[in-house]
Amino acid sequence: MKVTGTRTDILVGIDPRDISVPVLAWAADEAERRNAPLRLVVSVPPLHDTQHVDSEPQHMTLASRGTAALARAAETVRALHPDLTVTTGLLDGMPAPMLCRQAAESGQLVVLGSRRLSRPEEWLSASSVAVPVSAQADCPVVVVREPEHTAADPGRLVVGVDGSPASRAAAGFAFAEARLRKASVHALWVWRPPLVALHGEDTAVEKRRALLATTLAGLPDAYPDVDLVQEVRRGHPVEELSEAARDALAVVAGRRGRGGYSGMRLGSVVHGLLHRAECPVITVPTGGG
Repeated sequence: MKVTGTRTDILVGIDPRDISVPVLAWAADEAERRNAPLRLVVSVPPLHDTQHVDSEPQHMTLASRGTAALARAAETVRALHPDLTVTTGLLDGMPAPMLCRQAAESGQLVVLGSRRLSRPEEWLSASSVAVPVSAQADCPVVVVREPEHTAADPGRLVVGVDGSPASRAAAGFAFAEARLRKASVHALWVWRPPLVALHGEDTAVEKRRALLATTLAGLPDAYPDVDLVQEVRRGHPVEELSEAARDALAVVAGRRGRGGYSGMRLGSVVHGLLHRAECPVITVPTGGG
């Protein structure tokens, strides 16, 4: 998808059926941190039965609900941050593709809520948004399923690292975000030992510690004010990252390539985090940090 505009906006996808205050608060706080405009959008999907005599009134009703939802969401944001620049947009089309198009045109970040759909529902439902946008958008995507944890001071961002360019992009985003928030970074490499180990586990862990440091090379120097913890754990990546992020501001993960509309090609770790993590999940495409 070709980028046609300047990436300035924090984009928020609004669901007229459930306007999430935590999502709006997260996005508004982020826009203030970045000194960026906030853009709230609702996408009105086309009606399947375009030949039905009542199709146009039904579409107008959906559009009217979308307009009302945008007004309520903008009012909520302005109550939280009166000086924030807020714009709204009522789009015509399926929500996930339209959000990806908006992201390509002007988004530096997309913020979404989660309807907590099951995996089959995500793949089969036309209303699925969080997974396909996380899989396709060419900028970082934040899914606020659970509020960030702000009790700890300073706050902490957890980032999954596996040596890939995608995890390098995720780590870069995590450091930049941590500097904005005066937070620390917990970089975690999760290793799943083979059933039959050819070498000692201690040697394998030391090797991964070295690979972790190599993947992060340059970032601690570029962000000297950001404290860094590096850790290698044995176990399942989704379980260990979710556990590490239980009291975190967010968990950050990289995305390899671009998935299909359904999100079925979204990496299993990112997909698992969207279901399991008890904090916001930030997906960063390669080159999107």
